[in-house]
Parts: sequence; C-alpha cells; structure tokens
Amino acid sequence: MPGEMRFEGRTVIVTGAASGIGSAMARAFVAEGAVLYAGDLDVGSISSSEQTFPVQTDVTSEADVKRLVDKAFEDTGRLDVICNNAGIGSTTDPVSCTVEEWDRVFAVNARGVFLGTKHALTHMLPAGRGAIVNTASVGGLVGLRNRTSYCASKGAVISFTKQVALQYAGTGVRCNCICPGTVDSPWVGRLLGEAEDPEAERAALVARQPMGRLGTPDEIAQAALYLASDAADFVTGTSLVIDGGLLSG
Repeated sequence: MPGEMRFEGRTVIVTGAASGIGSAMARAFVAEGAVLYAGDLDVGSISSSEQTFPVQTDVTSEADVKRLVDKAFEDTGRLDVICNNAGIGSTTDPVSCTVEEWDRVFAVNARGVFLGTKHALTHMLPAGRGAIVNTASVGGLVGLRNRTSYCASKGAVISFTKQVALQYAGTGVRCNCICPGTVDSPWVGRLLGEAEDPEAERAALVARQPMGRLGTPDEIAQAALYLASDAADFVTGTSLVIDGGLLSG
C-alpha cells in the first residue's frame, strides 16, 4: 500500500534502471525505503542520492555484473533483492532474424538474468534470505508475431526462474518472474516510431489487450515490489502475468 516502507534498511539492485519499467522499479523501491543500486549502460539520467547509487553496467559482461553486485553488498553489508530487468526487443521472424541478432538478444535478456542471479546468490545464500525478481514477458508464454529472438529469450528466463526457485527452495532465497503484456515504455515508443503508420500500430497494440489500453511501467513495478516483499514469502517459481487480459482470450 502507498506510504508503506516495506524495504527500509534493505539493499536492492535493479538493472535496466535508466528508463521504462526499470526506472519505475527503481523509484518504487526508493519510495519504500530501499537503498538502491541502479545498474544500466547509460546512467546519466539516474540521479544519485543518499538512497540511490547509479552503477554503469553492461549485463552481458560477467565482470560488470559481479562489480555491481559486489559493490552493493560491500557498501551496505547485505543484499536483499535483485531485479534482473534489463532487456532489449526484436522485430524479426525466424527467416530474417540473423545469428548476430539472436545472440545479442539472448546475451542481454537471458545471460544478463543468469549473471545477476549467479552473483546475487553468492551473497544471498550465506545470509539465508533474498528475493530474485526477473523480468520475462507474455512473449515467453505464447508466441508473438515478428518477435523470434525476443520470445525465445523470455521463455528461457521463465524456465531459468523455475529452476532457480526449485534449486533453492527452503533456503530463504526465492526466485520469481513477471510477465508483462504490452507496456507503454520507451521500447514500444521506438517500435511505433519505426512503423509506417504509428497511430494505426498503436491502435493495434491497444486492441489486442482486452482491457483496451497499454500497461504502465508503474503497474509492472508494483508487481515487482510484491514479489520482492515479505508478503510473498510463500511465493517462488511463479510467473506473474500482468497483461490486461491478453492471455485470457
């Protein structure tokens, strides 16, 4: 609920924190008292404060991810939450998708989640507590046209989340993922900007959501807060769908 301080005194990492869903997550955790380490390739737009520490991070680089995770732990003596959120999209079919695109999308969307989880676990397991929240997509649960490498990479995130949850069930470390539908984010904005008819493309995206609108980054952030909070202590291995009813049809 608004006004709660569920994360006061806790250390939280969010990757892809400079824009869109990641930025909304970062703001939401700080608003509830967290000390936030905000990882992104471009940290210029992230304002540092006594609660927020931007760390330039390429999630495809193990050295970068380890540096981010270790800094958060060494500065504060704890690591309570990591949101492996950084991701990129794709707009190709299996024939037009190149090997280079496939590898790049998997490097960010899947390897980045693996690396964040791997290095967070080195601190969470000895402490006997921790919450890992990965950003997947409804595209990891169903096929979406012209999203070949994206759907495949997000499906990998969902399967990886379940494996980690099972591996560490009972240790105090939980692992879940969120599966947003179409969200009014900068990536969707770029997608619309590349369309021949942006207004028609936006209308088509809205029309496929039964609730008749796109989601907002803040709505997705609230789901991440729930999964990271003590209220979700009995929740692990789940894929929380937030899609305006998209998968109900």
